[in-house]
Parts: sequence; structure tokens; C-alpha cells
Amino acid sequence: MSDRDEYWMKIALNEAQKARDLREVPIGAVLVKNDQLIASAYNLRETTQNAVTHAELLAIEKACKTEGSWRLEGMTLYVTLEPCPMCSGAILLSRVERVVYGAADPKAGCAGSLMNLLEDDRFNHQCKVESGVLQEECGDLLSTFFRTLRAEKKEAKRQQMLVNESINSGK
Repeated sequence: MSDRDEYWMKIALNEAQKARDLREVPIGAVLVKNDQLIASAYNLRETTQNAVTHAELLAIEKACKTEGSWRLEGMTLYVTLEPCPMCSGAILLSRVERVVYGAADPKAGCAGSLMNLLEDDRFNHQCKVESGVLQEECGDLLSTFFRTLRAEKKEAKRQQMLVNESINSGK
């Protein structure tokens, strides 16, 4: 892990915080080439109600437009959470050279946790993978988000029970 990897992961974390502020799962991604930011994005799945608006896919789409090519050779993708199968497929198909992620995803990660699609030599392209860059910060952002969400749901359920009790006691 280099200082530059930490620098770019902090930019990805800033993107993730934008998602959190929209009450989206806080995942951010940036694509970098020759130490220059090419594209950045964050999850928008809840906002768009579209299953494919993951941070990685949105960043890839922006980078393809910026570069005028579907080939993103020589680029590094920094993402706060290990890519899922869908995102891993897009990463391979777009020819991203390297993926650096923060927190592992034991339930859906395909860059080493469940499997490693990105370095599988059966595909015609492989990515170098580096994991655990700012892992604690990336993981804490996600953990805090889900803890808060669960607490809010629990409180909403409690409030609904109180309303129901009030309505029922008034009969």
C-alpha cells in the first residue's frame, strides 16, 4: 500500500459519504490514470431504484465517456467496498488494470472474499488486486450506516406500536 493509494481511497471515501448523505449504502469509487482523477461516483441504487447503479459501474460509465473508449487500460479503480460479481464483471470487461478496495465483503465480494473473479486466469483479462487500504475507515462508514438504519427502523416500529395501542385503547 502506498501513500497514493491512501490518498485516492480518501477521495473514494468522500464519494461514499455523499451516498450516505442521500441515505444510500455508503460506497464510493474513483478511477485514476497516471495519478489523475478520471471519474468518481457513489451508490445511487435507492435514489434511482435501479439495481445496476453501483458506484463502480457509474464510475466506469463516466470514465468511458471521458476517455471516449470502453477500454480503461492503465487505470486503477479505488472502491471503498470489495466489488460484487456484477461490478467485477464490468471491471474485467472494461480492462481496468488494478483494483484497490478498502473493506472486504464476505457476503458478495468477488475480489478475494467469496471468490476472486478479478485475478482468475480463465478470463482473457485479469486485474491486480490490493485489499485493505483504509480498511478500518471504509468498514466503519458502512457499519455506522447500517447500525443507524437498524436503530431508525426499530424506533419507527416502536412508534407504530404506540400509535396502534393508542387507537385500540380508544375503542
